[in-house]
Amino acid sequence: MNAALRLGSIALLLAIWFLGSRLAGPRLLPDPQTVGLAMVAEARSGALAFNLGVTLARVAAAFAIAMVLGTMLGLAMGRRRTVDRIGDPWLVLLLNLPALVIIVLAYIWAGLTETAALAAVVLNKLPLATVTVREGARALDRNLEEMARVFRMSRWKRFRHVMLPQLSPYLAAASRSGLSLVWKIVLIVELLGRPNGVGFEIGTAFELFDVTKIMAYALAFVAVMLAIETFVVQPFERYVSRWRPRPS
Repeated sequence: MNAALRLGSIALLLAIWFLGSRLAGPRLLPDPQTVGLAMVAEARSGALAFNLGVTLARVAAAFAIAMVLGTMLGLAMGRRRTVDRIGDPWLVLLLNLPALVIIVLAYIWAGLTETAALAAVVLNKLPLATVTVREGARALDRNLEEMARVFRMSRWKRFRHVMLPQLSPYLAAASRSGLSLVWKIVLIVELLGRPNGVGFEIGTAFELFDVTKIMAYALAFVAVMLAIETFVVQPFERYVSRWRPRPS
């Protein structure tokens, strides 16, 4: 039933797209077949796979760095009031600073380099991960921690068997929201200052007003991210939350 509903929804989307292309014209909105042929052409040339790979590598690197740093900072701020008071103004600043400003400043200060690009993406993702994990650290059951101390569990065992299960829903939420944010910012970073990647190709197509190529790369990348969401992120979220009671 769910598969039938999904297929019906996709079919409806394609029908609306096809109708829109007839009303707007192929120059403004190419039909699905034209975009599909463009994707095939880019795939055959090797450009599609190369640029997708480059962009995914940047997404993975920035996401991993931001999650590790965000988890460490979130735990420290959630469990130490002094650390929270010191770090909170920085979080507020980064949360409210536009992503475009961070990207532009990173490129100005560090040059049009890969390091500057990754740093800009990490700085945009870091505060969200930190805030989410901080809330999880604040919600930790102190009684469970005291019980673990009474039984003289090591720090690693306390973290592995007491803290981590309680933090897992917050880590899953930070991962899901962070992944959706990171890949969007990576495209902007590539458009503004990298010589390859999906964002760079979309920027080049924009300069040429090549709507077909823009849609071909956008749809290919969205398809990859949907696959990651379906086969990686959602199973991970179900796995880490398996100990929680499910609603009947």
